[in-house]
Amino acid sequence: MRPLDDIDRKILALLRENSRRTLADIGAQVSLSVAAVKRRVGRLESDGVIAGYTARIDTSMLADAIEVVMEVYCADRTSPADIRPSFEHLEEVVTAFTVSGEPDVLLRLRVDNVAHLEEIVERVRRDPNVVRTRTMLVLSTILDRSAELS
Repeated sequence: MRPLDDIDRKILALLRENSRRTLADIGAQVSLSVAAVKRRVGRLESDGVIAGYTARIDTSMLADAIEVVMEVYCADRTSPADIRPSFEHLEEVVTAFTVSGEPDVLLRLRVDNVAHLEEIVERVRRDPNVVRTRTMLVLSTILDRSAELS
């Protein structure tokens, strides 16, 4: 992979802002032809800099969806490779992080209601790698740049 130049960075910024932007629009913004933009975007994709395209969803528009942050405390010597299978099958898990500090894992979950949350908490707690959990309901989101980072 060759280093990113200023034009690559500008293309990435434009795609972060709106991944459905046309190559012609990007070309106009960075003073390149559509063919040149297509080559650069293709290279960024093949190099893995652009890992995919996604839609940013305003979760407040989703019926009664509840967002939750769950701290997960694991048994001693549990590695990230050991714990990943514990959560990857749960559709409710939006993001899972291994972290420093007291908890071993932070989960960001989206559930339909409190009963659904209780079911997921119990499923997580039944995992043999999990010693305990602490769950916090998200009251509001004041800033979310996660779509910009992906």
